[in-house]
Amino acid sequence: MDTMKVESIVGLGTKITLTKTIKSKESEIDENQLTTITKETTMGQALLMGRVTFDGMGRRVLPGRDTLVLTRDKTYQADGVTVVHSPEEVFQWLDEHDKDLYVVGGSHVYERFLPDCQTLIRTKVHATFIGDTYFPEVDMTDFKTVSETHYDKDEKNAYDFTITVLER
Repeated sequence: MDTMKVESIVGLGTKITLTKTIKSKESEIDENQLTTITKETTMGQALLMGRVTFDGMGRRVLPGRDTLVLTRDKTYQADGVTVVHSPEEVFQWLDEHDKDLYVVGGSHVYERFLPDCQTLIRTKVHATFIGDTYFPEVDMTDFKTVSETHYDKDEKNAYDFTITVLER
C-alpha cells in the first residue's frame, strides 16, 4: 500500500457535484470526519454512486437526500434508491428534478462525470494515511481559486483541513 495525503475533491457543475472519500485500511481516520460540512451541503439534494460503492456502504441510504445508483446490471434492485443504467439516465433524472447531484464514487463514476464539473471544492486533510483509493488526476491549471478556508482540528475533527473552492 502507498502512503498518501488524504484529499477530497468536490466539483460543482451544471447541477453536478463530485465528492471523493478516500478509504484507508490502516489509519485512524474516522469516516464521520467532515460529515457536518458534507451533510449541510448535500441535504435535500441527490447523491450518485456506483453499485459497488453503494453495496460497500451496506446499501445504507443517507436520510434527506435522493440516492441514484449507477449500474450496468439491468436486474439490480435496492430499497430506497433510484437505479440508473447509463449517464444519459442520470442526466434525464436531473432534467426532471430541481436538485444538485453529488457524485460520491467509485472511481469509474468520478472519471465519467468529472468533465461535466465547472467548480471543484477540494478538501485537503492535513495528515498522511495508508490507502489504495485515488481520485482521478485533475489538471488544476484549468481552475482558479475562488476561496480557501482552513479549519483547525476540534472535538469533531481529529485533523486540520482546508477547503478550497476553484472554478474553471
